[in-house]
Amino acid sequence: MAMRWWPVLVAAAMMATAAEGFISAKTWSAVRRANDRGGPFVGSSCPTPTRWIPFRFGAIGGQNVVMVMTGLSMLNAGLTTQLLLSLFRVKGIVHWGIAGNADEGLQIGDVTIPEHWAHLSLWNWQRYGDGPENELPLEAAGDYTRDLGFLNFSDYTAAGPSPNELNSIWFQPEEIFPVSGTPEQRQHAFWVPVSSRYFSLAEKLEGMELPACVNATTCLPRAPRVTRVRRGCSANVFLDNAAYRQFLRAKFGCTPVEMESAAVALVAHQHAVPFLTIRSLSDLAGGGSSLGNEAGEFLAIAAQNAVDVMLNFVPLLADGGAAHDAVAADM
Repeated sequence: MAMRWWPVLVAAAMMATAAEGFISAKTWSAVRRANDRGGPFVGSSCPTPTRWIPFRFGAIGGQNVVMVMTGLSMLNAGLTTQLLLSLFRVKGIVHWGIAGNADEGLQIGDVTIPEHWAHLSLWNWQRYGDGPENELPLEAAGDYTRDLGFLNFSDYTAAGPSPNELNSIWFQPEEIFPVSGTPEQRQHAFWVPVSSRYFSLAEKLEGMELPACVNATTCLPRAPRVTRVRRGCSANVFLDNAAYRQFLRAKFGCTPVEMESAAVALVAHQHAVPFLTIRSLSDLAGGGSSLGNEAGEFLAIAAQNAVDVMLNFVPLLADGGAAHDAVAADM
């Protein structure tokens, strides 16, 4: 699928005002020209590290697109997504990239499209001596909950379960203030749904052919597949620990595990903007697969597969792309 890009001055104008901390009249003029010329856009974002935020404009399969690199981590992804929605007329967001894998039934290079996303690094860390029956600090005020479960460190002592002063962490939902809600009245969100329409359209990609070989001698056991899955999980953690991977899979049903998509999901959800995330699996988080140095050997395939699936998905939004989904996030 060919991409066609046309240059604008938004990126340069943004750089010029970055040090001042505000958006100048020159930048707003460039933003208005971009919106008048190409909006509404499909917003396309990926977490490639970058020192600044270059908005690039073009077309993919007849869809006008504004593309941005978010940088790594929840904070960068959330800020960039908010900026994208504040500046441009965006009818939907397609976020894409690579991820660790928590599902041992899938393979490196497989491309996952989750139906829900959760942020798993918002915790209430319980004091030593308290247990599941003890109320958390500020729980009575509605700030924290025990509904989502916990990780007890003593369960992971190498010699077997024994008391551990780190005790337990309790997973918490995010506080959100959606545009459809009551001003200044918080809601809570843990599992944030993607656009039901986008998720349904993604089914058309499940038979897509993807490459299995890096070169003539280095190949995956089978050709990678595009697969829709129930849940993806994000945290400000690069996960390379098999025990925690297995916990996340058993407790939350995570398939891709990474550092950005839940932030994109939370911002888009609060603005009622449809979104979808495409994540290609680059390694079995924590190791243990039969493929040895997974990320090092097969990163190129994983990254290219994410790009290829994104390029084939965006044109599917041609009809009715401005429609929004009325969906609620789940605790």
